[in-house]
Amino acid sequence: MPVAARRGSALVVLAAVAGPGLLAGLSDDDAPGITTYSIIGADYGYQLLWVLALSTLALIVFHEVGARVGLVTGQGLTGMIRDRYGVRAAAFAVLALVVANVGTTCGEFAGVAASLEPAVPRWISVPVAAAGVSLLVLRGSFHRIEHILLVLSTVFATYLVSAVLAHPDWSAAGRGLVVPSIPLTGSALLAATACLGTTLAPWGLAFIQSYAVDKRLTPDDLPYERIDVCVGAIMTGVIGAAVVIACAATLHQSGTSIKDASDAAGALRPLAGDLASSLFAAGLLGASLLAASILPLSTAYSVCEALGDEAALDDPFSDAPTFYISYAVIVCVAVAIVLIPGAPLVQILFLSQALNAVLLLPLLVFIARIAADTQVMGRHASGRFASAAAWGTIVLIGVCVSTTLALGLL
Repeated sequence: MPVAARRGSALVVLAAVAGPGLLAGLSDDDAPGITTYSIIGADYGYQLLWVLALSTLALIVFHEVGARVGLVTGQGLTGMIRDRYGVRAAAFAVLALVVANVGTTCGEFAGVAASLEPAVPRWISVPVAAAGVSLLVLRGSFHRIEHILLVLSTVFATYLVSAVLAHPDWSAAGRGLVVPSIPLTGSALLAATACLGTTLAPWGLAFIQSYAVDKRLTPDDLPYERIDVCVGAIMTGVIGAAVVIACAATLHQSGTSIKDASDAAGALRPLAGDLASSLFAAGLLGASLLAASILPLSTAYSVCEALGDEAALDDPFSDAPTFYISYAVIVCVAVAIVLIPGAPLVQILFLSQALNAVLLLPLLVFIARIAADTQVMGRHASGRFASAAAWGTIVLIGVCVSTTLALGLL
């Protein structure tokens, strides 16, 4: 039965279907994302805000495509790739997702460690966080998990407050948002690539489609899911912009260079006050926990779909062993890497997001082709405008990635 038949008002319907777009969007503002935005603001001020704006538009385009394909087909991304293009193509897609997800999950636990050190050593904070999010996801019911994650996502409001407390130059921020400009340096190009990779993350594309299927949404829910996708993507962009603006107004103005988001939180203290610094650190912890819950979930969905196994969060272990084992392996590998003495956490946080942009390209091609296939999508297939937006985004990312690789920046 469609959601619209079960609920009374449009507002309640929206609340019922909200989740895939909102969770996937907000989780893009994770520890690696916050680190990337912090570095962009500290090093380039307001100049690269337009890159974030374009990334947000691309996020709307492809999250709408992912949700639409999931609602119409009732299948996740790698499952659809397996059906349409064969086992080898699905294996390639899963490999790209696993590589991207392991690196980004490491970044989430690195964010937990960074937000709590030196008060709590990482050998305590990281395993405890891993155990906590795993118990939440693997032992809770689907709807309880969703509600907890949505409540946790409210922590992102701290970044909006931090931006205001930083007293930025709003006119300069406005110019940076709409006037394309970039320093002709390799580091600036790498920062722009990382911004694309962290905003339009590979795991988010797979998660939004699989999660829509797990929620048992149907094509009747598509109008509300489009609202969910737009709200989630816009909030992602707004929060990312708040981080860039906060760091641009303080760290860039003072010439302070940072290595990661925890440095940004500490550096804000003498420039914007204790409250801004504390809020920034709290946002980093909350963002890390939220994304650490969802990233392994995205991987588990993708692995099961590629193998042709049906699995959902409400399934017991005996019915979905591959799902639960995949989740556990991703978490354990990420925790083990972060706990290695001297692990290059900054490189994990920042460069993993630039790598995301590289791994995005084949996945975006698969998604765009499936969404435009009338045999699969019927009347919900992408029209000319949607297809042009999708392929335009792919070309833009392709140019950025190819230039980055040609210069040897990755």
